[in-house]
Amino acid sequence: MTRQRLSLLTPLALLGLLVGLADLSHGSTGEDEDYYMQELLTREQYNQVQVLEKPVASIPDRHEHPSQNPGKKVPKGKADSSRQMDKSAADAKSVKTANKKAEKNKKNGLKTPNSISEGEGQYSSLKVECPPMGLETLKIDDFQLHASTTKRYGLGAHRGRLNIQAGLYEDDLYDGAWCAGRDDPLQWFEVDARRLTKFTGVITQGRSSLWSSDWVTSYKVMVSNDSHTWVTVKNGSKDMIFIGNREKEIPVRNVFPAPVVGRYIRVNPRSWFHSGSICMRVEILGCPMPDPNNYYHRRNEVITTDDLDFRHHSYKEMRQLMKVVNEMCPNITRIYNIGKSHSGLKLYAIEISDNPGEHEVGEPEFRYTAGSHGNEVLGRELLLLLMQFMCLEYLSGNQRIRHLVEETRIHLLPSVNPDGYEKAFEVGSELSGWSLGRWSNVGIDIHHNFPDLNSILWEAEAKKWIPRKMFNHHVPIPEWYLSNNASVAVETRALITWMEKMPFVLGGNIQGGELVVTFPYDKTRSQGVARETTPTPDDHVFRWLAFSYASTHRLMTAANQRVCHTEDFAKEDGTINGASWHTAAGSMNDFSYLHTNCFELSMYVGCDKFPHESELPEEWENNRESLLVFMEQVHRGIKGVVRDLQGRGIANATISVEGIGHDVRTAADGDYWRLLNPGEYRVTARAEGYSVTSRKCEVGYEMGATTCDFTIGRTNLSRIKEIMEKFNKQPIRLPVRQLQARRSRERRLGT
Repeated sequence: MTRQRLSLLTPLALLGLLVGLADLSHGSTGEDEDYYMQELLTREQYNQVQVLEKPVASIPDRHEHPSQNPGKKVPKGKADSSRQMDKSAADAKSVKTANKKAEKNKKNGLKTPNSISEGEGQYSSLKVECPPMGLETLKIDDFQLHASTTKRYGLGAHRGRLNIQAGLYEDDLYDGAWCAGRDDPLQWFEVDARRLTKFTGVITQGRSSLWSSDWVTSYKVMVSNDSHTWVTVKNGSKDMIFIGNREKEIPVRNVFPAPVVGRYIRVNPRSWFHSGSICMRVEILGCPMPDPNNYYHRRNEVITTDDLDFRHHSYKEMRQLMKVVNEMCPNITRIYNIGKSHSGLKLYAIEISDNPGEHEVGEPEFRYTAGSHGNEVLGRELLLLLMQFMCLEYLSGNQRIRHLVEETRIHLLPSVNPDGYEKAFEVGSELSGWSLGRWSNVGIDIHHNFPDLNSILWEAEAKKWIPRKMFNHHVPIPEWYLSNNASVAVETRALITWMEKMPFVLGGNIQGGELVVTFPYDKTRSQGVARETTPTPDDHVFRWLAFSYASTHRLMTAANQRVCHTEDFAKEDGTINGASWHTAAGSMNDFSYLHTNCFELSMYVGCDKFPHESELPEEWENNRESLLVFMEQVHRGIKGVVRDLQGRGIANATISVEGIGHDVRTAADGDYWRLLNPGEYRVTARAEGYSVTSRKCEVGYEMGATTCDFTIGRTNLSRIKEIMEKFNKQPIRLPVRQLQARRSRERRLGT
């Protein structure tokens, strides 16, 4: 490890380790917004019940159903969970020590590995539990999941993954859980780890469904080495029955009193919601036992050689890490904020450039943003890793990184919605579900909170106002949106100000819950249509930009990659037009394209929105090359400067490309960038008061934009108008006559 790397990591180590737990989600459709809110309201009610109810130790009879004993209360599980175990002197001492340590860590603002949130089950462990095995992240493939019976294929064992999301309709191939074919205590859900594994716990959910209410309220756990002989997890001499779910969305974690070792693990439901059926979504906590000869382990193992800070960062830790990177590379980095969140947290960005703080003529500006949905945290961590990586590689002399830094002004904004992230981070990854923290503090989806400029443009096109009354670019923001009473998040307003200030050329917003890259338009042109391919005039460019990221990602275009939830995007090379997936008005992508020069795309970088800390090195390897390749695309197309005859740059000049109905404008210094695919184009530069000039510009296949400068002169009409303006818009002859008359009078008076 280099001295620079040690210098970076040592201050970070002082922050302490935070153990995050994973949360799987999918790319949501517009119709799911109400479902998101319903889940949040349910969580609020759930937590209120947890506070009001006094935990009572109970182990229900193996065939007892909650409806048969309505007065029996379910244990809350947390500090009281230790009372369910053997109360030997050694255990009591361990509990006391653990509680003291937890209290100390709590005062220091740190999370302990065995700290458990309000939604957890009955039992906790005094030891650090293992990370998730990968049902959420698809490390566990479909062939490793089995069940006693199945209601139908769409509810098979392969659908029993924590946080997996169902389609909008029932009876399809993509329902949201494993559901048993019969409702009796003999059913089971099984995971084959394919090697000896130390199992430490189970996390469960009910069925994801808009129409059904199904969840398991208690269950047993069994382990086997051969799938024939099974040993039930016990509490002393009795079979342990774990308390399951109270509703279908909020995950519940149960940690075993002691780890158990085996290859197979079964979850055996004992009771379930009285109005529903046996349906479960599951994650297993387990650590593979050492076995270098295991084929399956070696096949799936991904190792990174980058010495980076692979962990989840709180808001303060994120700020500290950015500061450390800035101190490591002060000559190429600058930290600034674009505004504040609703709760007052600053929206920090870091600039990476050879002249930070300055826009250099001819140098394009690029941006990555992440965390507009606060619970989609992988993008946040990827950008924190990217800034560390670029700093270290620049210092070590990596020519690719040096060229990128010296020829591009890069902006990284890792947390657009820090308020939402803090909510999800506090609960933990596996226990936060898939919507807690999605919105801003006032319940606004920031990514879809921008003005709907699509409708304004399309209406103008229908009325044939373009280009006489309205341009096909830089569509103005409507007045109602700018009013103080408009439902616009403060974070959205900060983003718009930032986007208008910086002459961004290309941008990517990193999201989670799917494996796909989406590109504009995100709104369907036909009203009332939920899905319809709606291309922009630059569709061919957007498709290339999307493919440049997806094709270099380790999983997006893999033929054997399992569907995250309901959509198989691998068939489309890991890319899709946003509107053909689901319509969404007011997206950041559409706004960026229609209101600024910036081409914006969305990268959904993983099925799991909130992966466990142990997954971060592999996720970095999955995305590192894609992040770099996409940044390099900002140098594809043409660039240049529009000047007047005196060599001065002309701001707001329009650059048009023949055959493409979308123009861009020059920046304050007269420089411009136009993303284009390889080919020959006729390009026209025009500005108010100047003559129109056209020329042919050729874009090659090699990386690097083609220089295409323009020099334009003033028109005769503009000169006449300028002179008239100088003389207060009076006829030019009038001042001359007045001068001649005055001289004539002076001569007469002098004679």
